[in-house]
Order: sequence, then structure tokens, then C-alpha cells
Amino acid sequence: MIGELVPEAVVCAEAFDDEAEAELYPQEAALVASAVQTRRAEFATVRACARRALAGLGLPAAPVLPGVRNVPQWPAGVVGSMTHCKGYRAAALARADDVLAIGIDAEPNGPLPEGVLEAIALPPESLWVQDPAADGPVHRGRLLFSAKESVYKAWFPMTWQEIDFHDAEIAFDDDTESSGTFSARLLRPGARPDGTPLTGFTGRWLARDGLLVTAIALRASDGGRSARG
Repeated sequence: MIGELVPEAVVCAEAFDDEAEAELYPQEAALVASAVQTRRAEFATVRACARRALAGLGLPAAPVLPGVRNVPQWPAGVVGSMTHCKGYRAAALARADDVLAIGIDAEPNGPLPEGVLEAIALPPESLWVQDPAADGPVHRGRLLFSAKESVYKAWFPMTWQEIDFHDAEIAFDDDTESSGTFSARLLRPGARPDGTPLTGFTGRWLARDGLLVTAIALRASDGGRSARG
């Protein structure tokens, strides 16, 4: 699913169930040694996806350890993102020469828990989510949450600056009931690694089989905003 949303330079791997044969490096296993079995299986499977994506880039397998704010520490010259929710695990990686930042997120296509929309949404976003004319298969609040998660995952490893849910305003294009595009206007502008101002991202989303996935890929050849895949 994620692979349908990103440029060809991004290598993706996904799983729709935990993989019993997924193994962890000792450094990784230590991080979940006291966790319940379901958490260990989820942790191992998403890292198996990451290692398949590394192989797709022609790179050897390596431990994937959390760094600052739990951002995955990728090998030098690699950018990427991971996500997991019930029924889905995925990793998306690219060479930093081709892609500057990646953010992916997966969520169940269901209502947000009570109070979450109020905590994450700006007024125009709330109006879009609660539009009485919207009567489709996609839970708009959950889609908004996923897009904001992808924004954070693309933003933070590139800028190392904190950003809150209210620091990005998401607008969804009028596409189809199961897929589309969105833009994120950054209300706390930052800069790309070369100092070029970064005022927003564009991304894509997909709804299928009870899941929602969103993805952002900021290509090195793009201007201040990311381009769609």
C-alpha cells in the first residue's frame, strides 16, 4: 500500500501480519525484552520490513535502533520511516541523495477516540472532518491524524525541531473515496538541509481493507515543498 504513494526512489516493504521468523539483533531484542509477546512480534516484524527495504537499496541488514524522540537511526546516507498498526507494518527507505525526508503512517479506518480531534485539529480541519455532506467510507478524523503523523515523521529527522499537531494545517484535495492527495502548510516554517525555506509538504493517502495509509516524500530535486510520488 505504501509503495503506491511514494516516488520510485523510495523502497518499501510491508507485512499484514506478524512474521514468526522475524529475528532481532541483540541490541534490538534488549529494547523489548520485558514487553508482551504481541509487542515483541510487532517490533520484530516492522524491523524485518526495514531490512527488506535496505536490501532493496542494495545495502546490508543492520540493527534499527531508536534515537532522539524514537526516530529510527538509519545507516549513513539513508532516510526512512516506519509505521505499524493492527494488521499492518511497513518501512519506506531511500538514499539521501535522492530523497531528503520520508514520513509514513498507517491507521485503522475507524473513528478517533473521544477528545482526540479537538486536540489535533485546527478550525478549518475540524470543519472538513465534521462536514455533514461528507458521507463516505473514510473516517476523516483518523485520516487527518494520520496525515499529521506523516508530517511529523518527515519534519523532525530533517530539522530536529519539535512540531505540534497545530503547527501544520492539512488540506485534502477532492479526489476519490479511497485515495487522494493532501497538502500541509507549516505554521512553524523550517529549512531543508541546504538552508532552503521549507513551508510545507504534499502527500498522498489510500484507504483499503480497513486501513488508512498516508505518505510524504521530499525529493532532493524538489523546491520548498515535497512532491507527490
